Amino acid sequence: MELASIRIITHDVERLTAFYEHVTQRTATRPAPVFAEIRTDRATLAIGDVTTVGMLGAAAPAPGHPSGIIIEFLVDDVDDEFARLRPNPDDVALPPTTMPWGNRSAVFRDPDGNTVNLFTRPVVASPEPIVSHPSQG
Repeated sequence: MELASIRIITHDVERLTAFYEHVTQRTATRPAPVFAEIRTDRATLAIGDVTTVGMLGAAAPAPGHPSGIIIEFLVDDVDDEFARLRPNPDDVALPPTTMPWGNRSAVFRDPDGNTVNLFTRPVVASPEPIVSHPSQG
C-alpha cells in the first residue's frame, strides 16, 4: 500500500490552491475546476471542492472544521521558510520554535483554518567513530 495524497476539502479551490502553491513553491495541476493537486517529490496535496465529496452526504468532510489533521512540510530551514511566507500566513499558532524533541517547527493555519506545520528534523550529532582493535591471540 502506498500513500497517494492528503486531500483538503474547501469552498474555494482557487484561493486554497494559490495559498499552497505559495507555501510549496510548486504549480498545481488542475484536471477540473473543482480539483487541484500539488505534487512534491514525496507526497501530493490534493484540494477538492465540497462537491467532490457530496455523495458522502452527512459523512462528508466539511471545510474549516477541526479534524485533528496537521498538514506537514519537511523543510531545510524553518526560519527562512517562515520569513519567506510572511506576511501570510496571518494566523500563526506557533512562530519558529525548537521543540523539546529537537525539531524546529512553525505552525499556522491556512485560509480554511487547517493546521499547517513547517518543520526540520533534529540535528543529530555524528556518532563516535568505531575503532577496531586487532584481536589478541
